[in-house]
Amino acid sequence: FSISTYNKMWTDAQKDLDIQLRREREEFLQPEKDRVKVFKMLAASYIKYMQIFRNLETAHDQLVHWQKRTVIRQVLDGVIGRILEIKKEMVELENSEFHYLDNILEDLKLLPEDIEVPVPRYFIKEKLEVLQQREKILDQILFNAGLQTQKCVKAMTFEEAIKVIQVAERARQGRHRAAFMKQIYLEEKRERQTKLQVQMGPNPDDAATCIQKVWRGYIQRKKTDKMREEEMIFLGMSLPPHLKAISISQMHTGQMNVLQGEVQERHKEVFIKDKLRETEGLDIKETLQDQIGQCFIECRHIIGKFPDYPTKAAGGSMAILSQKTPEQVAAELAAKKEISLQKKAQKKKKEKEGKEKMKGKKPQKTGKKEEEEGWKMAPSNFLSIMEEGNSQYKAAWQNRDKGCDFLQDHDPELIKEEKREEVEEEIRVQVDELMQQKLENLKLAVDGEKSDKQKKGRKSEKVRAAMMSLAHRTIDSLYRELVEEGLLIKAKTVNLSDYVGKYSYLGTTLRQVDIEPMPCLADVRQLIALYGILPLGSQTVHEKAPLVKALLLAGPTGVGKKMLVHAICTETGANLFNLSASNIAGKYPGKNGLQMMLHMVLKVAKQLQPSVVWIGDTEKIFSKAVPKAEEEMNPKRLEKILPKFLKALKAQDRVLLVGTTNRPFDANLKPFCKVYQKIILIPRPDYASRFGKYFLWKHIILQNGGAITNLLNISCLAKVSDGFTQGHIIQAVQAVLSELRLLQMTRKPLRTAEFMTSLARQDPVYREEEEIFK
Repeated sequence: FSISTYNKMWTDAQKDLDIQLRREREEFLQPEKDRVKVFKMLAASYIKYMQIFRNLETAHDQLVHWQKRTVIRQVLDGVIGRILEIKKEMVELENSEFHYLDNILEDLKLLPEDIEVPVPRYFIKEKLEVLQQREKILDQILFNAGLQTQKCVKAMTFEEAIKVIQVAERARQGRHRAAFMKQIYLEEKRERQTKLQVQMGPNPDDAATCIQKVWRGYIQRKKTDKMREEEMIFLGMSLPPHLKAISISQMHTGQMNVLQGEVQERHKEVFIKDKLRETEGLDIKETLQDQIGQCFIECRHIIGKFPDYPTKAAGGSMAILSQKTPEQVAAELAAKKEISLQKKAQKKKKEKEGKEKMKGKKPQKTGKKEEEEGWKMAPSNFLSIMEEGNSQYKAAWQNRDKGCDFLQDHDPELIKEEKREEVEEEIRVQVDELMQQKLENLKLAVDGEKSDKQKKGRKSEKVRAAMMSLAHRTIDSLYRELVEEGLLIKAKTVNLSDYVGKYSYLGTTLRQVDIEPMPCLADVRQLIALYGILPLGSQTVHEKAPLVKALLLAGPTGVGKKMLVHAICTETGANLFNLSASNIAGKYPGKNGLQMMLHMVLKVAKQLQPSVVWIGDTEKIFSKAVPKAEEEMNPKRLEKILPKFLKALKAQDRVLLVGTTNRPFDANLKPFCKVYQKIILIPRPDYASRFGKYFLWKHIILQNGGAITNLLNISCLAKVSDGFTQGHIIQAVQAVLSELRLLQMTRKPLRTAEFMTSLARQDPVYREEEEIFK
């Protein structure tokens, strides 16, 4: 696609966003009593924002112009945050994490793929160099500690390299000479045939033979090319067709990244801020001094004395130069002390009244009032961000002619507008110091007063008693120790899209007859993206969106819980800490050791955020009774300290606690649910996910080197494997597709019975176990 395509995509997304913002102002501000209508409104807004999100993300990734990408990024963060806020409202309305929108999708003529949550590519692209460097350091630490072995690469000698080059060059010359000789032979043959045709005249049999020859040659060449391609795929020297398409798109993405880097480099060479300081700095300084001096004179003329200069906390000269009359400025400066004293007095009164009310009266129930008023949308932290981005687009980019901008270079005037504010702020600090001294001199010369500077002693900040052994240590040394102890592990490279599964179309139908449907794998994938990936990937979204500190993935063995944990780390570039009971057994013993371990994890996780803290088999920490076989492991040692760990996480800390369990019913539910605020049930795959193009059976067989033929009945395998998890299917496929079986596959294609025999040796997830999870 060309740049104009993505410009148009951005324009369309901004128009849709403008319409959606106007619609929200009209609909969401009025209370609504009908819950069904409310859910439809929220669902329609959710779907619309998801479409805008997809278009903006694509435009942001593909556009080269960095100023456009900056504006898109601001709006994109706002849209992501708004989606999370609407999701929270939908969860509170339905008391369920899973929503079924098939009826609404049908009305809007959309596919389930249209509401699939995309993972923004800038999460990784913007910090790719840092992540690559961190991965090298991690590999080196693991290798030095003996926890990872390096693949030994045999170096080629100088003589061997020469021989390889000689063989390749001689082969090239031989091919070139053979092609040349073939060309001479064909020319001579053509001349002989022309002479014979002139002598004998045209013959219909010869014409038919010529057509047959051409057609048979064409068919044979097609067969030969196909056989050669299959052979190259089998030898691992070429990619399968579905992977080749991915490689082409990756190549295109690489070219776009290079272009974006070139434009960024061109921008770095332009020192616009320094030029602004040189050309406009003196004018800005003189203008500020004149304005502040004029304000001092007007205040003295009205009040009879010079005002006090505002402190840095109050805004300095910004408080003076705000759009107010001198009388208002003087009144505000004079009334600040009185307001602070009144606030303190009011707080004391409220505390006393609150205590008396709590003693005398019980709090009234507000449920009936809420029901009478109806549902009303909670205030949003992201509407202002989206409106600001939308207004920037309208002011700077909507009516701009983009046809002649072939280099997609920066616009100096827009940069000047951005940098002028920074330059003005820097100069304002210098002017404040000068004018404060000038005001003191004026007071002393005119009024004979000395400025009463209130010497405020710094309040002693309450700092937590940190471990003396950790206070002087660097992040690098703590990082190294956690890696060597096995608490910080290397995440596997797994994308969220690798967790294959299809959307369920029966959710709304089952709910209409009061049957709660089991969630499908597409729903799970969506929740992982909303609660795990999107907040961790963006600092703005994490700070202002509904905060999710802990996430629990519950489901039978083999449904892909660990894979989803690794997918969160891969998509966001997060560090992975393993605090499973089996992993920390025997490490940092005692209460002080445990506190020191968590302090180290928290310090490194915050410093190198985003981070994921994973606890496998987390039900053992909250178990009612510890089995005798696990007493030495002491799995309950984290039970009391885990809530304190979560309490230490603030909105600005992109750290997520993820627990996985296959037996949540063994835990003591009260403390268990108190720690994990979001619980995601991961079911076994349904028929639609097991059968279909590039879904479970086909995906796993192709991934392990197998080939799909007519002798392999995928529909039969999908039906027979009902009750089995993804892990069972992978084990069955890997058991069948051994190295010997892969070699025999060309003359002995895969058959259905082979996989059924291997699958029959495993135990499925029975319906009783599934009901317990419900």
